[in-house]
Amino acid sequence: MRLLLVNWQDRDNPQAGGAEIHLHEIFGRLAAMGHDVTLLCSGWDGCAPRARLDGIEILRVGRRYTFPFLARPFYRRVLADARFDLVVEDVNKVPLYTPLWGGPPVIALVPHLFGGTAFQELAAPLAAAVWLAERPLGRVYRGVPFQAISDSTANDLAERGIPRDSVEVIYPGIDTACYTPLAGTRAETPVFAYLGRLKKYKGVHLAIRAFAEMRHPTAVLEIAGAGDFRSALEALAASLDLGERVRFLGRIDESEKLALLRRAWGLVFASPKEGWGITNLEAAACATPVVASNSPGIRESVRDGETGFLVPHGDTRAMAQAMGRLAADASLVAQLGTNARVFADTFTWERAAAETALHLQRVLSTSRLG
Repeated sequence: MRLLLVNWQDRDNPQAGGAEIHLHEIFGRLAAMGHDVTLLCSGWDGCAPRARLDGIEILRVGRRYTFPFLARPFYRRVLADARFDLVVEDVNKVPLYTPLWGGPPVIALVPHLFGGTAFQELAAPLAAAVWLAERPLGRVYRGVPFQAISDSTANDLAERGIPRDSVEVIYPGIDTACYTPLAGTRAETPVFAYLGRLKKYKGVHLAIRAFAEMRHPTAVLEIAGAGDFRSALEALAASLDLGERVRFLGRIDESEKLALLRRAWGLVFASPKEGWGITNLEAAACATPVVASNSPGIRESVRDGETGFLVPHGDTRAMAQAMGRLAADASLVAQLGTNARVFADTFTWERAAAETALHLQRVLSTSRLG
């Protein structure tokens, strides 16, 4: 198949996150299978306009905020005659309405939709713009086959007017060969970890408040990641008199991430909504339990009472109690961690890529018959 991917960013973009990793892991494998894969995305200051990553041809147009205005004209000018079999739009951030571009059949790949959560992160005018941009999904994309990364996202799409039977759910994978437990690496005293962007909507402030409410004298909370909410989080930790017990690690590399997940007694994740929660599975692969909000998407990557604990979103007391159970019982950490590793082993990128290839081929066959 000749595939054109359309996404706001590629994996190497400094603003890239889980959605970009997900897209790259799957379609890099499809490229390795012999499919021809091109990605149209935005660039950043100083980037090369073209690149090749793991067999994917990258075309960068405009910047983060100009891309949605430049992508369609670029497609018409440069790519319309390239004879792609399918266009795969990663509906991430603001939809680009590729069904209106003309050309090959479109498949919409959806990690998650912001909905009202945009108002927790963005200024009201920008949040309103994001919210309004998602409103026409049911109309513009009706008749377009979808691929969602969780049942929660599929149900969200159905509520917006996309027929549920047109949405294929394909769970993401993780690198279970890289993310593994290692004997002797668990910290001697309780360590809790957060890994991800430091954005308001991620709920890191709730994790800090829950950690303070736990009142464990020797436990530590290590926060890894970068974002514009860091200063507010540091101020919150100081106001709760947590001192050196909350440590901000900044952006960390893969080896540091692996070491953190292995030494932690629990990963803490308090987001109100996610597409899935890949970090939860990476922790599980390292035999580390997860304490998380019982939120859409997240609840599918944690098995309550088996691989960790799910608590009502925003209930810092319940989260503190769950963290306290782990901090008080190393044997419980080990038991949940063993279960978590078994759970994580069922999610691989190879499976996700193979299922995606089959889905694309079914769509292509149907479109040719039509």
